[in-house]
Amino acid sequence: MSLTNTEVGLERDAAAKESAGGPRGVVTPPRVLLVTGAYFPEISAAGVQCRAVAAALGGRVRFSVLTTSVDRSLPATDRVDDVIVHRVTIDVRSRLSKASAAVRLVARGLPAVQSCDVVHLHGFSRKNVPTTALARLLGKRLVLTLHTAGQDEPQVVRRLGRLAYWAFRSAHLVLSVSPYLSARYREADLPGERVHLAPNGVDTNRFRPANLDERGALKRALGLPETEPIVLFVGFFSRDKRPDLLFRAWRRLATSGIRARPVYVGAKSDASLARQIRAEAAELGHDNSVMFVEPTNEIEHLFRAADLFVLPSAREAHPLALLEAMACGLPAIATRLPGATDVLIEDRVNGRLVPLDDEQALANALIGMLTDRPAAWLMGARARETVTTYYDVRHTAEEWAAAYNAVLTGDR
Repeated sequence: MSLTNTEVGLERDAAAKESAGGPRGVVTPPRVLLVTGAYFPEISAAGVQCRAVAAALGGRVRFSVLTTSVDRSLPATDRVDDVIVHRVTIDVRSRLSKASAAVRLVARGLPAVQSCDVVHLHGFSRKNVPTTALARLLGKRLVLTLHTAGQDEPQVVRRLGRLAYWAFRSAHLVLSVSPYLSARYREADLPGERVHLAPNGVDTNRFRPANLDERGALKRALGLPETEPIVLFVGFFSRDKRPDLLFRAWRRLATSGIRARPVYVGAKSDASLARQIRAEAAELGHDNSVMFVEPTNEIEHLFRAADLFVLPSAREAHPLALLEAMACGLPAIATRLPGATDVLIEDRVNGRLVPLDDEQALANALIGMLTDRPAAWLMGARARETVTTYYDVRHTAEEWAAAYNAVLTGDR
């Protein structure tokens, strides 16, 4: 059974009170090394969240970043928003590069780990084993955030072997972005009191609704049509994200005479899906009706220009793109995923939830929102209220700060 937004808020308040009752004593700002799979200007949900929280906490925490990178043009050491970023470049096409990544990560990370108080790992991947070993060897405190369903669950990590599971279990405190991931952690043979709910957060000043004039101006600036509603998809092209399901549902609209323009934004990790959508659109004579946009660090402009957001995924934990859309007051349709999307959306109140892989239900939800615009925008306004109340990035920042204080003062 998933938590409602009110229950999420209560759990957050309870955690804050517990933290407030514990010992204090960290006089100087804690030094925290964030370990991510990608960081600005490269794009990942965890990297975006790290950057937003670092900005929200300002000088209260001294952050640095250790990250992997696929862009060889980026410097090995960089400064982003006054945060030092250490990069280990990996050529994903080279077995040698991937095989040597752990050694290079340790070599690059040694001085970074030595100079920090807390190592904060984001998600579980190959990088966790060497980084965890290094942190434990140097006596550093470890925080692990669970970000991704199907990847950061203990049941999945256990299958990777004893060393991987040792690294997973080594965190002194675990932050989970969703009730779903918290439940999966507690189901495993692990200390349940170690995991705490810390949902993703959004900068609600950056992600804010656009009025009609602003939306029109943004559409013109982005080269989007002004005469058709924009149906937005944001995310990696993968089977789990189901971009093809959105296309098939839209195809039902097109044959019924309802006009809308699907716009896909994101890294096309599965190029075959994009080719399939393009080919099928061309067969219908709509090859110019489906738009593909490259990933961008200014995604808020696309959210504010759109008329509707769709998240047809089969697997999510606490989808940042959905939060960003909702923060922009954008009417949203998502697959009902227990402990994940149903925590954010109450069906027909602040958005629509549809059954997994139900093409007709998704098409019906699209038709409803596109033909009853006042009801759709009312749901969008309520979505905005949900995010500003429960999921502003400042809440997330306070939870991270409390976690650092807890592991450094011995509370955890």
